[in-house]
Amino acid sequence: MKPGRMPGGFNMNALMKQAQKMQEDMKKLQDELAVREFTASAGGGAVKATVCSKQLKKLEISPEVIDPDDSEMLCDLVMAAVNEAMNQCEEVTAKEMEKITGGVQGLPF
Repeated sequence: MKPGRMPGGFNMNALMKQAQKMQEDMKKLQDELAVREFTASAGGGAVKATVCSKQLKKLEISPEVIDPDDSEMLCDLVMAAVNEAMNQCEEVTAKEMEKITGGVQGLPF
């Protein structure tokens, strides 16, 4: 039997090379996602939130939605915009990782 081959024609060297490439691709994607920004809005664009690396980077609030008598509405708009931007970030991250891993979960890298 050739070195690196296991019974049944299983090639351990090829598997290791494939795993190493997957790990390199994942590292590259993580680096790209670390600087990618996701922006979402609420209230017809009255509140805009931008996140990057799962952190709020920018928050824009139109003056016309600032009502001292209705701060609850403003809070709701801010939460909606921030949550939507975070969801976008998580969804894109999951989809991009799945492309690399082929849907395999629980890999140690």
